[in-house]
Amino acid sequence: MATLSEASGMSGLEFMRAVMTGKLPPPPIMSTIGITGGEVAEGRAVFAGEAGEFLYNPIGVVHAGFAMTILDSAMGCAVHTTLALGERYTTLETKVNFVRAITAETGPVRAEGVVVHRGGRVATAEGKLIAESSGKLLAHGTSTCLVIPR
Repeated sequence: MATLSEASGMSGLEFMRAVMTGKLPPPPIMSTIGITGGEVAEGRAVFAGEAGEFLYNPIGVVHAGFAMTILDSAMGCAVHTTLALGERYTTLETKVNFVRAITAETGPVRAEGVVVHRGGRVATAEGKLIAESSGKLLAHGTSTCLVIPR
């Protein structure tokens, strides 16, 4: 909750940089799922992660929620970097296409989110989840966010 109070005095990009550099603590979801921050720039956010067996579903592969979560984080945080002081956002819709199974053998993955459109009230972003070792696409998606004045 301390992180949230700090956010009110920063632009979206300033806030994201503070989290990525460790000046502010990351949100709890990152440690729960095993996501680490990578880099941010205006309209762009990159996250890394590595799935383990603790994320397996009953059919023996990583649950789709892992890919969905890391992509949602990258796309949402890309939008977050465009926020002015006094703005916030919420996700209205996220769609993800899963194109390859993820297993513990996949190794480290990288999710990159990029803003496609930033309007006054609506922002859209797209993201890709890539296996670091092979460079293969694992999943890709889009997100629509509502920009809200504080």
